[in-house]
Amino acid sequence: MGDVAEGRLVQQWHELLALHATVFGELECRLQEAHGIGVSEFEALERLATCDFKCRSADLLEAVHLSQSATSRLVARLEKEGLVERAMCEQDRRGIFVSLTDAGRRRYEEAKPTHRAVLRATLGEAHLTKAG
Repeated sequence: MGDVAEGRLVQQWHELLALHATVFGELECRLQEAHGIGVSEFEALERLATCDFKCRSADLLEAVHLSQSATSRLVARLEKEGLVERAMCEQDRRGIFVSLTDAGRRRYEEAKPTHRAVLRATLGEAHLTKAG
């Protein structure tokens, strides 16, 4: 890889990091202000809302991009707030299911327009800037 190609690759990486930081920061701020949840909480609620309201704890790892222990703490916080419930898997006692409560469904539905508006504003601007 030549110096120019390598430089462009590194520049793209830095642009991606900057975009992620911008979008994540705006989402975190707006979701917290308006709905009292952060990005990880929203992503967990969204995963549960889109998988028939119940899924294995391990499935949430993919949605929230946290370590297993951090995801477990996240689920505990959501459970404490009454947004999710945990239950043992009847077929496999080692497995734990997490399900969305009615309050969790409401919080997700209330927060979803805020989430999407931030995505449109931040990613739409980034896309327009890139295209222009």
